[in-house]
Amino acid sequence: MARKTLSEYERKRSFDRTPEPEGEIGDAGETGGGRFVIQEHHATRLHWDLRLERDGVAVSWALPRGIPPHPKENRLAVRTEDHPLEYLEFEGRIPAGQYGAGTMTIWDRGSYSAEKFRDDKVIVSLHGERVRGTYALFPTKGDNWMIHRMDPPTDPDRVPMPEGGIRPMTATLSKRLPRDEEGWAFELKWDGVRAIAYCEAGHFRLESRNLREITSQYPEVRPIAASLGARQTILDGEIVAFSEDGTPDFQALQGRMHLGSEAAVRRRAKETPVTYVIFDLLFCEGHDLCGLPYSERRQRLQALGLDGPSWQTPAARPRDGRALLKLTADRGLEGVVAKRTESRYLPGRRSSSWLKVKNVESQDFVIGGWMPGEGSRSQTLGALLAGYYEEADGELCLRYAGRVGTGFREDTLRRLSGLLGKLETAESPFAGRQPPKQARFAEPRLVAEVEFRQWTAARTLRAPSFKGLRDDRDPTDVRRETAGAAGA
Repeated sequence: MARKTLSEYERKRSFDRTPEPEGEIGDAGETGGGRFVIQEHHATRLHWDLRLERDGVAVSWALPRGIPPHPKENRLAVRTEDHPLEYLEFEGRIPAGQYGAGTMTIWDRGSYSAEKFRDDKVIVSLHGERVRGTYALFPTKGDNWMIHRMDPPTDPDRVPMPEGGIRPMTATLSKRLPRDEEGWAFELKWDGVRAIAYCEAGHFRLESRNLREITSQYPEVRPIAASLGARQTILDGEIVAFSEDGTPDFQALQGRMHLGSEAAVRRRAKETPVTYVIFDLLFCEGHDLCGLPYSERRQRLQALGLDGPSWQTPAARPRDGRALLKLTADRGLEGVVAKRTESRYLPGRRSSSWLKVKNVESQDFVIGGWMPGEGSRSQTLGALLAGYYEEADGELCLRYAGRVGTGFREDTLRRLSGLLGKLETAESPFAGRQPPKQARFAEPRLVAEVEFRQWTAARTLRAPSFKGLRDDRDPTDVRRETAGAAGA
């Protein structure tokens, strides 16, 4: 590899304003290897800088996704200017306004041996405290290179992290908590939007339970990936908007769920901030944790220390579920989820190893139409026509569950009227029992969460109240939920 001067490094920096070393070109040293450092750089975007001692300078690449731990993963490596050898020991904060502004810390260091060191290919074996292995770096276009691990991972059981597509495990509705609380842990039931978070080397992806990417809707949660640094994790949790008294407010969250522009998202994020409440860890550092007991997954999750400005990891309470349920009832919260401490995580499945016990009946319903409004609602709607799917003769049928006429805000009524107007159809989507004659029908594409007092003998809702639309549910997945008695 052709030797360069440090002129480009010096040109980009004002050494009276930055703590970075000025340095000079050092001795050429041994050509077969030398020292290396990997620095974690929290700049505009989190990345890692690989520097190899060579010909009196630190030959450098910026690694946006860090060092690939597995040979199946090729990652971008951007060739940057050579740095002085003193940079191999540099840690500190580069001031705002300076090139590379942000915090620089040493993530790994050690020695390396070089098999090849040419302008068109570099092959080195790194012998560090964290990284041990043989890596090839090769240019693709301009300053863009790729870095590839050539030998098996240090951990033979390590596997690449999934990039998405995990459906969350869900709880079974129960009338009461387990009679014997031994072997169970208890969490608050959060009234929000379920979301799986994929965090890898500062990169973040958030998916709803119907696998729709929702990363851009909640930008305040994104920095959680940077807080994890180079660690690979997949988290399970709930996006929650809190009211002024600290209780979850699903109606407020509605204003964050259906935005089309970045400007609108930024504005609403200031008006209605959200918190990512984390309660499970599905993957960590090359290992699928779904087969581990809940108690061990929880222990590993707590060890990550995920508590930030827009994310938190509330503790699960062993036993003592009845006291927690009473507390939620006293504070007007939704209820409690009980989880067997030995339960495995079953993606996409509803399991009796997780039980949800609610203080107020609620569930999701498909909207199959509406009743015209009267009086002050003459320009919007009077009530929604709710339904749920069930199988009959091998086919899915939408069953009518009643009218939902309360719980709306004015802006919600206007929005619902616009959405349903676009879905209006002449044919009823309901099978069997039908709504009143004045009903107007819509294609059953919208899902709403509804609170109610109880089911009637005719399988309709008593005293229902609208809570909000759910864009994270497939309408055909909506079924009538019935609570069973908890086991021992």
